[in-house]
Amino acid sequence: MMGVSRGAWLRRAAPLAGALLLIALPVAAQQQDVLPGVIPGSSQGMTVKSQILVLMTLLGLLPVMVMMMTSFTRFVIILSLLRQALGLQQGLPNRIITGIALILTLLVMRPVGEAVWRDAFLPYDKDKIGLEQALKIAEVPVSRFMLAQTSKTSLAQVARLAGEPANLAPEQRGFTVKLAAFVLSELKTAFQIGAMLFIPFLIIDLVVSSVLMAMGMMMLSPLVISLPFKLLLFVLVDGWTLTVNTLVGSIHGY
Repeated sequence: MMGVSRGAWLRRAAPLAGALLLIALPVAAQQQDVLPGVIPGSSQGMTVKSQILVLMTLLGLLPVMVMMMTSFTRFVIILSLLRQALGLQQGLPNRIITGIALILTLLVMRPVGEAVWRDAFLPYDKDKIGLEQALKIAEVPVSRFMLAQTSKTSLAQVARLAGEPANLAPEQRGFTVKLAAFVLSELKTAFQIGAMLFIPFLIIDLVVSSVLMAMGMMMLSPLVISLPFKLLLFVLVDGWTLTVNTLVGSIHGY
């Protein structure tokens, strides 16, 4: 049973892994004016050594691209703020937070990954299209996802800093401009949702502190008393389900 389930998991994860690699490729395309195809036997374009160098470099940058070009940043920040609000710095390790954020990211980014895998990676792997065309195809669903989460204010600000004309449509912006605006928007959204999750637990801390002050127990840390109440409240309202629904629901359709 373990072998079957592991094989099924690998079959589902393979498209996402390949798609994530091609999701990272549009950044490299922005650094060159022309990035010719790499169809075997072609007399134009990069040599095999250059292709291997580019692909290995992108593989090394893949973790950064996963964090910056997906909803991972939003999820991990919100979960970290939730842990701090609960007072579980030691009870909820960073690996658990990162794992939950990564799983939710794979869930949310699955349509994008499947589109990149189906439309860009598979034709490129079968030598039907070149690398340049695969990059352009892969950039479309990624840019569509990022623009759906990006605020107009952040996009206009980054475009102004990059020196791009103000009358361009969002889809016509450079990929690096859209990426930078997307990261800024993700940070803003993460702090907004984190603040909303923080408020109920902050109220509990204030109430417990006031009660302890009224009883003259100023030497006792309020966190020791408030932690059980916060955990009880979180369990009673099914906090993890509400948190996951909030995180996934905060991703706008594209």
